Amino acid sequence: MQKRNATVAVIGAGDFIGGEIAKKFAAEGFTVFAGRRNGEKLAPLVRDIEAAGGEIHARSLDARKEDEIISFLNDADKHAPLEVCIFNIGANVNFPILETTERVFRNETAHLVAKRGVLTGKIELHRKRLRYHFSPKGRISSSKVQALRGCW
Repeated sequence: MQKRNATVAVIGAGDFIGGEIAKKFAAEGFTVFAGRRNGEKLAPLVRDIEAAGGEIHARSLDARKEDEIISFLNDADKHAPLEVCIFNIGANVNFPILETTERVFRNETAHLVAKRGVLTGKIELHRKRLRYHFSPKGRISSSKVQALRGCW
């Protein structure tokens, strides 16, 4: 792996999609900034990335809080130019579909408030691009499907 002078911020670096995205970017030489609501759960991801020779900075992050998103992205950008930002936030509700009541669904959709973090992230990333005069090669993915397809 060749180390790049670039960071990727993964907001919602969970146990599945977000974690795998972080591992992929680390394998490509990016420094990974990984955040999720329960930051202590990032320990296995940190071990995996470091064991493979990658660099990761992991911490608790609540995507519903604008100041946390801005601080997270600023820290990533201070380390090396922030080239990619992945928003992989989820509802953190683990119910089988047949047990998903109307109340559970309503609470799950209330989590969409975190989508505000997506807007905050887009604004901050574009500010950084303007400062560095980046070409529009790194795009923001706000969809797990887009992330899976590789449309960063």
